[in-house]
Amino acid sequence: MASTLQASTLFFAFATFILMFMGEQAMAAGIFRPSQWALAHATFYGDETASATMGGACGYGNLFQNGYGTDTAALSSTLFNNGYACGTCYQIKCYQSSACYKNVAFTTVTATNLCPPNWAQPSDNGGWCNPPRVHFDMAKPAFMKIAQWKAGIVPVMYRRVPCVRKGGIRFSFQGNGYWLLVYVMNVGGGGDISSMSVRGSRSGWINMSHNWGASYQAFATLGGQALSFRITSYSTRETIIAWNVAPANWNVGLTYSTTVNFR
Repeated sequence: MASTLQASTLFFAFATFILMFMGEQAMAAGIFRPSQWALAHATFYGDETASATMGGACGYGNLFQNGYGTDTAALSSTLFNNGYACGTCYQIKCYQSSACYKNVAFTTVTATNLCPPNWAQPSDNGGWCNPPRVHFDMAKPAFMKIAQWKAGIVPVMYRRVPCVRKGGIRFSFQGNGYWLLVYVMNVGGGGDISSMSVRGSRSGWINMSHNWGASYQAFATLGGQALSFRITSYSTRETIIAWNVAPANWNVGLTYSTTVNFR
């Protein structure tokens, strides 16, 4: 009886360990889940056309052409995380201000830019993006969805949410014959990337280093080879491979689309 009980106990402990391990693996490589709501403040930059928001520190270029539109925001450096937060998505709702639109639950924005510190101004009066403040400097059309723009600054509640994207990840090539610089766009799920590798049709996997924003680089001669990419999500640690993204006659200045994306 004792040996049977001991065996049952050992089996239960082993099964519990396996379930815990599987749970950790599922969290590590699972679907990105929304975070808890937290407090911050929001301002806006540019005008109603959002022309001033084009480009930005993430390197997405023309936000209309690349699918981000005007629902975007620049993050304070506390959130920007040296560019690793590029592409992340947030629900933002105006909070406890007379400028809030009462019938608007929230709006959803993508991080496409950095709101740099302004050390000449105090953090509570002009230096809104000074560390350690959590702050969203929204494109004006996005800000106008939640509050009256004349308010200038409003308290907000925010949370990270999955990025819902149409189609697969897109790769925009820059660089030269010895240096490949790739801007990664239209990333779903957590929207962010922690690491990336490139593989030519005549080479093995080559680790790419983070350049800035949403760009990764490889110092290698890859001309004349079809290119594949291996991408790992910063949020979920899930890794996906986009095979044969670019043909052997790829060129800089072009953007290549895939059918794969994070969830």
